[in-house]
Amino acid sequence: MVENEKVEEMSLELEEKSENTIKALEGDYGALRTGRANPNILNKIEVEAYGGMSKLIELGNISTLDARTLQVNLWDKSLLKATEKAILQSNIGITPVNNGNVILLTFPVMTEERRKELVKQAKKMGEDAKVALRNHRREAMDVLKKLKTSKELSEDEVAGCEAEVEKTVSGYMSTLESIISAKEKELMSI
Repeated sequence: MVENEKVEEMSLELEEKSENTIKALEGDYGALRTGRANPNILNKIEVEAYGGMSKLIELGNISTLDARTLQVNLWDKSLLKATEKAILQSNIGITPVNNGNVILLTFPVMTEERRKELVKQAKKMGEDAKVALRNHRREAMDVLKKLKTSKELSEDEVAGCEAEVEKTVSGYMSTLESIISAKEKELMSI
């Protein structure tokens, strides 16, 4: 890489944005409902509590009882009704069972049709992440073009930097590909 402050800044920004894109995809995949009980599905649910909105994961313990059942054990039992309502409104496709002490969420067995639907959804999320990576690459290339136009870098230096950008983005793309294929395999396994 060329010794240039703007190039270094662009390179760091490219890596940071790419890392964030991968983390976002992994977060989205974690919240994707499979046939197994996964506490991550509740990460984005907010409950009306104490005069404001609080994340469900901050209000109690969420544990996995078995392969298909989650248990939500709230620290404040007066929030059971509000939590049950928030889970119903979140459209995760699971009906909570409130026994007056804890909330149980039982995941139904997934059909082949539902699995294929989830694989499609996972592929779309993966494609969106790839598009984001391509946009990060384009932004980095634009910075290099401006540096070339303003004569801050020579053509050879720009060509070297462009090769580095391609190499960096290719690495992140292959990481994305492996995450996507692993998720598809997980969704299709019974």
